[in-house]
Amino acid sequence: MARILIVDDELSILEVLKTLLSHEGHSITTSGDGKDALRKLKENVFDLLITDIRMPEIDGITLLQQARELQSHLAVIVITAYAKVDNAVEAMKNGAFDYVTKPFKFDEILLTVQRALTYEQALAENEVLKSSLDTHFHFNCLVGDAEPMRKVYKLIEKVARTDSTVLITGESGTGKELVAKALHSASSRFEQPFVTVNCTAMPENLLESELFGYKKGAFTGANANKKGLFESADKGTIFLDEIGSIPLSMQMKLLRVLQEKEIRHVGGTDDIKIDVRVVAATNEDLAKKIKTQTFREDLFYRLAVIPIELPPLVERKEDIPQLVNYFLQQYNSNNVREIEISAQVVKLLTKHKWPGNVRELENAIMRAATLCDNDLIEINDLGGLDFEDDGEITNANTGTAQEDRLSLKDYMKNVEISYLKAVVSECNGDKESASKKLGVSLATLYSKINEEE
Repeated sequence: MARILIVDDELSILEVLKTLLSHEGHSITTSGDGKDALRKLKENVFDLLITDIRMPEIDGITLLQQARELQSHLAVIVITAYAKVDNAVEAMKNGAFDYVTKPFKFDEILLTVQRALTYEQALAENEVLKSSLDTHFHFNCLVGDAEPMRKVYKLIEKVARTDSTVLITGESGTGKELVAKALHSASSRFEQPFVTVNCTAMPENLLESELFGYKKGAFTGANANKKGLFESADKGTIFLDEIGSIPLSMQMKLLRVLQEKEIRHVGGTDDIKIDVRVVAATNEDLAKKIKTQTFREDLFYRLAVIPIELPPLVERKEDIPQLVNYFLQQYNSNNVREIEISAQVVKLLTKHKWPGNVRELENAIMRAATLCDNDLIEINDLGGLDFEDDGEITNANTGTAQEDRLSLKDYMKNVEISYLKAVVSECNGDKESASKKLGVSLATLYSKINEEE
């Protein structure tokens, strides 16, 4: 049994939802406006808030924001008119779990309520998942703390709890599949299948049967019934990579799947209900493809309910040392040699434009680690890369002094100490204030600064 607060200025909506959810065994409290709802939130603890968006005095989004401040654990579902879906998306960006549109179906409401309650319970019980959001490896798979990536992480946290379709865009090699995996791992579906589909790799004549499955005898070679990838992903997430490459004939069929949440086997006549969260990705400009009529506009808006744009590596160069360190750890864990990298090389890597983004950086580090001498990656091990002119780098390339050959670990340590000292200076030498600003204990701050001394 869950404690649910329902807020709507339409009495009929309140009565219908109260009757429906009470029948499911939940404890229901109702309120006719946002002001009264806030009072009840201050006086009682709830598991779920269901609120209309358009209400007098305090609208649903404002109520959502204040409710989450009062009860941070609270799951929220918003109700909106079909024509105002943009408002619902805005509500999800502010922490709502999901939305339903008027007029809603009873089974849709019950399913959404169950998912919201299941997710909040799983989040509370799964301490590993909660703590992973604050670790160096965001969502256990994403590396980097640059501001553009922090915005991506915040959006993932907000969006992961919903079933809305997500369209991930960005240049090739920026990590779109990793973001899709992060969305899945942070969702209530994290124990269910995550199925990846490379739309470019599948021939057009096989794409439909692979996605939706087929019946025995549907075509030559169909010797038995076969499940499609959508069925394999049931209750989980399906990731449609390079969605811009699918032909127009398939786009209409995919649109129907997104609208009706059901598929039909090739050669079959029955519609099969599926429960799948769809995440798509592309490095193409779909707006241009829409103009040239090679991509359906209605499918684009179905896919891009929540858009996530990944920055190219050139816009997050401060993440390069962390990424290099991560790739070296991966290499060292799979090889006998323990490879390090000089600080000069790390500086040089930030001068490259990285048109292939993170994937190109990974390949460069793996190649250099394999070919380097003396277990230390130096400038001459970076063959095949073009760098911007820089006087300091040129001097380092002509002859690096032995004392300058810092390992990446020492280089990162020096950067950290410089940053700590800068924050202490900003706080006028007050280390207690600096420790609060940095989010570390006072003892840790003293320890790290004293390491250098």
